Amino acid sequence: MSKKQLRRTTLVAVLLAAVTTATAQGAVSASAEASTARPSAAAPSAVRGIEDDVARSLAVSLADAGWRSQVRSAALSSAQVDVQDLTARATTRSGKALIPAVREADRRIAAAKGLAASTGSLLRVRLGDTSMREDLTGGAVPLVAAAPADDTAETITAYDSHGRAHTLDARKVPQRPVYVVDIDVSKALAAGLGVLRTEFAKHGVATPAPQSRQAAGGWWSTRVTSVELADDEEPWVKGDAEVYTLVTGFGLDGKVRVDTVDMPYLNSDGVVYYPNQILVNWSNYKYNLADAVMMEDDGDTNYQALAQALTTALLTITDQGAYIPLVNAVLAAIPTSWWTDDPDYVDSWYTLARSDSGRRNGAAGNGWMTVEPYFVEQF
Repeated sequence: MSKKQLRRTTLVAVLLAAVTTATAQGAVSASAEASTARPSAAAPSAVRGIEDDVARSLAVSLADAGWRSQVRSAALSSAQVDVQDLTARATTRSGKALIPAVREADRRIAAAKGLAASTGSLLRVRLGDTSMREDLTGGAVPLVAAAPADDTAETITAYDSHGRAHTLDARKVPQRPVYVVDIDVSKALAAGLGVLRTEFAKHGVATPAPQSRQAAGGWWSTRVTSVELADDEEPWVKGDAEVYTLVTGFGLDGKVRVDTVDMPYLNSDGVVYYPNQILVNWSNYKYNLADAVMMEDDGDTNYQALAQALTTALLTITDQGAYIPLVNAVLAAIPTSWWTDDPDYVDSWYTLARSDSGRRNGAAGNGWMTVEPYFVEQF
């Protein structure tokens, strides 16, 4: 079973477990009511459709031997190539002809992901697999494909220099070199987390803790010392996903609070990472408990829609004088269209306490992490 399938089958169990928690009933009800009015995210296929158009146009342009040589040099010298920069440096008519379409595609992708136009270029092109380098160096004319949205895809569509579509096995690396058009998800995530933080602050769900709240000389935190996600086979054409975590609890003002934590190192399943990363800053929270929902962006996340959905749902939940688990409210707030194609949910952790130390398994069974209390001293 793949990671995506695992998430689909375990999500229902996670939500049902949350519902059985008596103290969470108010959160479930509130989030359900808010979800009926939440905005829909851009369709998961929107970004992939744009990438597919660019892939076909790039493939056709490679009929020009001079331009093909320029693209080949760039692909062999870098793990991923900025498509907008590549076309801007084109020395042939075929390459230069792509400039307007690529700029427009970058603009449309930023809009589909809820990012500002000033985010800049997001499209990248890379060689599908390192085993293709020898044939590409030898002068083979490559196909061009868009990265698939779904890890469970069995086939992908690639284009040749005549614009003809070819169906490739997503699990078996083809003999012919393939360029893959994808998004710089690291850049997109950095911009997206900025959108989330801005929206959370605007709606009062990320208010900084006052200095008086912090203990003399510093503050207590929960630190992640090691973490691993499930080991699953992914298509050869699939690029790395960017992972982030939404930490939720009740702030000092009694409102639900959300903090974003970027985890850029978590790009491979089945690998144990040792980040020693701060996950929770306890000076921001009223209670000695918080929840964590781990998400990923592998291309289609609309951050503006996510921020609006979360704030709409979470602001309806009030402090009842006792801690209420919020994982189910976060999951219920995520636009439903995200679960139909490429879920961005990875796993979740309920009721993390400041005193927690040791291994904590995710509720969805897709990952684990070890944590420890850590005191952050002031200078």
